[in-house]
Amino acid sequence: MKKRILILGVVFALVISTLFAQDVVLSSGTPEEAGMSSAILKEGIRFFEEAVGRDELRGVVLLVARNGKIVFHEAIGWKNKEKEIRMEKDTMFRMASNTKPVIATAVSILVEGKKLNYNENVRKYIQAFDNYRSGFIKIHHLLTHTSGFRIRPIFYRPLIPKSAEHPDAPNLQLEVARFGVTGADEIPGTTYSYSNAGFNTLGALIEIASKQPLEVFLDERIYKPLSMKDCYHHEVIEKLDGKLQRMSVVYRKGKEAWVPAWTPGDPPQYPFVRASGGMISTARDYAVFCQMFLNGGIYNGNRILKEETVKLMTSPHTASIYTPEEREKQERFYGYGWSVSKNGVFSHGGSDGTVAWVDPEKKLIILIFTQTRGGGELRAPFVEMVNASVRR
Repeated sequence: MKKRILILGVVFALVISTLFAQDVVLSSGTPEEAGMSSAILKEGIRFFEEAVGRDELRGVVLLVARNGKIVFHEAIGWKNKEKEIRMEKDTMFRMASNTKPVIATAVSILVEGKKLNYNENVRKYIQAFDNYRSGFIKIHHLLTHTSGFRIRPIFYRPLIPKSAEHPDAPNLQLEVARFGVTGADEIPGTTYSYSNAGFNTLGALIEIASKQPLEVFLDERIYKPLSMKDCYHHEVIEKLDGKLQRMSVVYRKGKEAWVPAWTPGDPPQYPFVRASGGMISTARDYAVFCQMFLNGGIYNGNRILKEETVKLMTSPHTASIYTPEEREKQERFYGYGWSVSKNGVFSHGGSDGTVAWVDPEKKLIILIFTQTRGGGELRAPFVEMVNASVRR
């Protein structure tokens, strides 16, 4: 009898584990199949078509997935307004800071493989951090933007030039070493300040710990296992498998109208791969990355992260630096590479106009991808619209 109870207990535990960590693979479906209202979602198309008509943004790709069903995937407006090239569902976007969750995932893969440790000091790997201003910065601090860095530029200018001493300059590791010399302005772990320098330092750590170029590690350990075939890290034709023309023009607001800030074929933003930004992707590929997190670190039989690691990455780590009164006023905190709200939704945006929300409770992914800075006033109503469409 006891043996039977024990067996039933084990089976029950396995069933519960399966319920909470299913390997859901994205497929197309109707809103009704996913427990959503198609009528409300259709309003989202009109909402953005009108915004494009008012020139509030040039173009957008929208993707909504729930319970593993892509129920809404629309391309609206222009990829290149000047040449009258329409936005397409497979348009490739400069993801800017939407790169950060991917970088945090790479760090966590190395932690799981015991190549790094969240609580290790950066100085263990980068000699330039072995000083009184940088010596107590831990990997955890970089992941949560609590390093104490107040370094404004993505990299210092001018970049280190090629020389006999540095024949492979400029590169990520050389530029990151300069951050270590500058060091923290605040005691690490006591304050939050969003830091591109901190995430570029994480990129250097990935290269050092993996003994691979950053883009190679990301490709081999994340993109290829997830079949994210349109993900890259340098916007030059020889690095994009011939897909350069699938990228959208990046627009900035001029005095009176949008003006192209980057057009496919223009020089890349930096001459090397970085970690604070630089990812190139599509809505479909990034949805797979988000679904992997919803699945607890696995997708289509390929485990990228342990389930406990996913929970750790999407926990509100920075909540602990605030007093209870301050914490009450905060709408969101920072985990490892993700912004985390009080209701458990984790999200991130990029300065070129891409935003992703993932709601674990509703099993919901919402992506709004543009290449026009701003448009923040359009995002909240659309997210509200999508949430209102959830029926069960």
